[in-house]
Amino acid sequence: MTTQIRHQNGISILEPSGKIVGDSVSELRATILPQIAASDTPRILINFEKVSMIDSSGLGTLMEARAAATRKNGRMGAIHVGRNIKNLIVLSRVVNLFEHFDSEDDAVSALLA
Repeated sequence: MTTQIRHQNGISILEPSGKIVGDSVSELRATILPQIAASDTPRILINFEKVSMIDSSGLGTLMEARAAATRKNGRMGAIHVGRNIKNLIVLSRVVNLFEHFDSEDDAVSALLA
């Protein structure tokens, strides 16, 4: 798994690709947590368009990141969540913890509000 990071209007946009399972979960954690730590009120958007699979450990890392962002009055959003990932989020009953958006423009506007 690799993750591209770019910034737009103070929002960190993470674009992981591949499978977020096994060792790649640690890579995601090592990428996302510093983005949260670097901001007083982090705004994180994760684009799942190129992610083909995520396991429960990956979901746990996302929940950890969300908790860290929330402690700093930050927000996290997600776009392009595929069916497999969405099913895991719904089945684990954490679907309401993540803000979902239809497009990057919608997400950036909402996360800035």
